[in-house]
Amino acid sequence: MIRALGLVLGLCVIASTAQSACGSAPTACKMPAGEYHIALPESGSAPIVVFLHGAGSNGANVMRNTGMVNSLRRRGYAVLAPTGARIFGKGPGRSWNFLPEMQGRDETRFLQDVVADAADRFDLNPKRVLLAGFSAGGFMVNYLACTAPDTFAAYAPVSGGFWRPQPERCGGPVRLFHTHGWRDATVPLEGRFLGEGRYQQGDIFAGLQLWRATNLCGDEKPSSTALTDPFWRRKWEDCTQDSALELALFSGAHQVPPGWADMVLDWFETPLKN
Repeated sequence: MIRALGLVLGLCVIASTAQSACGSAPTACKMPAGEYHIALPESGSAPIVVFLHGAGSNGANVMRNTGMVNSLRRRGYAVLAPTGARIFGKGPGRSWNFLPEMQGRDETRFLQDVVADAADRFDLNPKRVLLAGFSAGGFMVNYLACTAPDTFAAYAPVSGGFWRPQPERCGGPVRLFHTHGWRDATVPLEGRFLGEGRYQQGDIFAGLQLWRATNLCGDEKPSSTALTDPFWRRKWEDCTQDSALELALFSGAHQVPPGWADMVLDWFETPLKN
């Protein structure tokens, strides 16, 4: 009986180790609908930043941005980097089903499942989740925030907005912080045509207008502007309760800029005024 008990305990230890081993890069955490990578802080019950990769990339590549990932971890956040299901190009890269007409995996449900799975495996806080993403991941962030605004606590797209025609309305107010490069030629601020004119990236400022309407902001002009090197920031505060909207521009091109992680976490952690 003692030997049997020892065998059971041993199997439990092995199972627990196998379950948590996916937290050690470069091993992905596997789920029925996909996978994600994770980087953990030292403290338990940590809040979460879910960061969505750009088109042609994957979750493992997000983890290679050690400057960003380590900045988030130093602030006490777990970083989750899921991989999109949509095949992009002829290589192994992936993208996201962000447009309503795209077929395939329900990305909102998948990202909810990713957070629930990680919270269970690694003792994380599923109520304190910032959904961020770059380029195509930024498009995914905007569309998810628009269609299912209560899914996560806040949203932080980088270099990605809406496509034309953009949604006429969104599901409800959100906390959203948009970051964009002034010299971005891949996702220009004014948008551009792709696929010989079949597709059109939207105007970032038109998207912000939609968010101001969604958040019931009292005026189009920002409540405040500030230059906090290297970011030029515009904030709208005369908006509905529990919402927030801010834009940060930087002089660079299509990238997640240095300093982004601390800037957006400062914003995320700031108590709402209203």
